[in-house]
Amino acid sequence: MTIPYLAQAADHEQLEWLGGGIMQILLDARHTGGQLTMFRTAATEGSASPVHVHADEDEIIVLLSGSGVFWAGEHRYELSEGGVAYLPRRVPHAYRLTSPTADMLAISTPAGMEGFFRAAGRDLSRPRPEGWSITPADLAAAAEDHGQTILGPPLTTDDMIPAAYLT
Repeated sequence: MTIPYLAQAADHEQLEWLGGGIMQILLDARHTGGQLTMFRTAATEGSASPVHVHADEDEIIVLLSGSGVFWAGEHRYELSEGGVAYLPRRVPHAYRLTSPTADMLAISTPAGMEGFFRAAGRDLSRPRPEGWSITPADLAAAAEDHGQTILGPPLTTDDMIPAAYLT
């Protein structure tokens, strides 16, 4: 049986994420009985994910503030505050933020994606190691261990996901 979970903002686990953004894990498998993961990310212009695909999770991203370019399969979308992206499992996708700051809320179902973020990101409750950064190799290793595949580097705003990634 899943039990209720309630927490204040200060209780959320925080990770340093891509482009120096801050990710808060709001809900994970422990809190939801494995049903979903919810996370919120504050980031800056130019922050971008590599082109990737999830084997097991569907993902929903709501842009609470800011703007960005989001790719899903063969489609490219420019989203602004209030925009939403539904990214089904096994569909290659990526994003690049285009506003000075952005705030994104994301939900993935079932839970499990938090393992990827914890493996690649840096826990902000611990001191930052000198020279620490998220490298493409770190992302690829974390992805492989958590049901994701990195297909290629981040895209520029005018790019499309290469056809080779869509098969």
